[in-house]
Amino acid sequence: MAGTTQLRPRHRGILASFVLLVIVPVAVTAWYMFFVAADQYESRMGFAVRAEETKSALDVLGGLAGISSASSSDTDILYEYIQSQEMVEHVNEQLDLRTVFSRPEYDPVFALSADSSIEELVEYWPSMVRVYYGSNRLIEVRTFAFTAQEAHRLAELVFQEASRKINAMSAIARDDATGYAAEERDKAIARLIEARKALTAFRIDNQIVDPEADIAGQMGLLNALQTQLAAELIERDKLAQTSRDNDPRLEQIARTIEVIEKRIGEERKKLGVGGQGASESGDPEQGYAEVVGKYEELQVDLRFAEQTYLSSLSAYDAAVSEAQRTSRYLTPYLLPTMPETATAPDRSILTLLVAGFLMVSWFILLLIYYSLRDRR
Repeated sequence: MAGTTQLRPRHRGILASFVLLVIVPVAVTAWYMFFVAADQYESRMGFAVRAEETKSALDVLGGLAGISSASSSDTDILYEYIQSQEMVEHVNEQLDLRTVFSRPEYDPVFALSADSSIEELVEYWPSMVRVYYGSNRLIEVRTFAFTAQEAHRLAELVFQEASRKINAMSAIARDDATGYAAEERDKAIARLIEARKALTAFRIDNQIVDPEADIAGQMGLLNALQTQLAAELIERDKLAQTSRDNDPRLEQIARTIEVIEKRIGEERKKLGVGGQGASESGDPEQGYAEVVGKYEELQVDLRFAEQTYLSSLSAYDAAVSEAQRTSRYLTPYLLPTMPETATAPDRSILTLLVAGFLMVSWFILLLIYYSLRDRR
């Protein structure tokens, strides 16, 4: 008949270690979770980033429909932004996060210290604002607080800041799309202004509004002188046939012809390379040929500047129109919910996790003990 099994000292030690390393910590954890830890309320919301491109009227008539899709890069940026210090600072400006997260003074494990730094606040943020990024590019945010109203308000502020960020990204994209076109437009405007100033200065310096019109007037005067000269020559020939050589009328006609020929020579000199006097600076003024050449050069520059301005203005309008047709915005598929029942912390799950971790740790220590004992 087998004798009664006696507990050896090592068995008592193992039992004592199990009580100290497993039973007592689990009991303390359960007491803290169920009697000390403050209730936390959860508010949920979800949204997607949409990038919509509205086609122009010609595209619609051509049978092309507007495409609305999510931008993965924008979603990734927003996912990281919600967890960033900038987001924490912006939300903290509208809601005192230190006061909200440190409300239960008797819960040092789950509550935040009231005098915590911004780094500590950012480190604590993920435990109260949890972001989930689905494979379908949907973002779900779950916010926690120690009151239902503060959890709901926190979710609203996160959504507002996310919307502000995506709007800022859209504004930057529009500025990038129209920036080059605006720069080219401004250059074209400056060039057009300079061309007009140069033409105005030319007209003031030469006291001529339109050299071509002025030359036309000069040509009319020259043609009139030519006509008058021809009439005087005919009259002289007629008198020569019917009068004597010493007739005073012939002498008078000869003087008239001489004066007309001299005037014709001077007018032709003006239209050629001759000077018209001195300019205000003392240099000889340009002849009509050079004046017209310079005027035509300025006119060409002005027309080119006008065409460049019109082209740059059309390009700018097209860039602005294209930027306005492309927009990013947040589409919420789940608005911030108002909780009624506390859902965190999950006391049972946390207690079981602690118990399981301690059990595994105790068992590993036990195996190590027996392994060392067997080597002796």
